[in-house]
Amino acid sequence: MDNTIVRFQVANGDTPAGKVADAELHFVGGDLEGLKLVGFAVWVRRDGNGHNVTFPSRGFNVHGERRTFALLRAVNDQAAQERLRDHVLQEYRTYEQELKQLSVE
Repeated sequence: MDNTIVRFQVANGDTPAGKVADAELHFVGGDLEGLKLVGFAVWVRRDGNGHNVTFPSRGFNVHGERRTFALLRAVNDQAAQERLRDHVLQEYRTYEQELKQLSVE
């Protein structure tokens, strides 16, 4: 993910339980330079072991049932989403370490 920077905004008290941060992908270089993709979120896993990332989506109702429409999808390779998820999680681990360093100093 050489042409992206992941930025985080720590969740405040007004967010759902388990949500730890919102994330954005900022594009650097190439045709998407200067744009960002918002709507990612980092959550504590339900089993309490580690974190999970959700991708941007839009909610809608069908016959009273709430559904979501994924806004970011793989073109051909389903592993592409996992690579992005892993990248965001790695960047979040780095971000957490930086926050811990700042709080110690």
